[in-house]
Amino acid sequence: MTDKTLWSYQDIAAHIRVQRDTVRSYRKNGLLPPPDHREDGKPYWYAETVRAWVAARPGNRGR
Repeated sequence: MTDKTLWSYQDIAAHIRVQRDTVRSYRKNGLLPPPDHREDGKPYWYAETVRAWVAARPGNRGR
């Protein structure tokens, strides 16, 4: 089963334990995958996309 829950910048930040602005910076610098969805101009990612990205990140500390 796949997790299609949509995550915002804030959700991603809480998951990887950083500030929301850090996640925004990751996106600006091409370090975050492209958004899976947009609503009212805001980007959102599926939880499974974020989890896969976290697992593949250099320096992943088992988060």
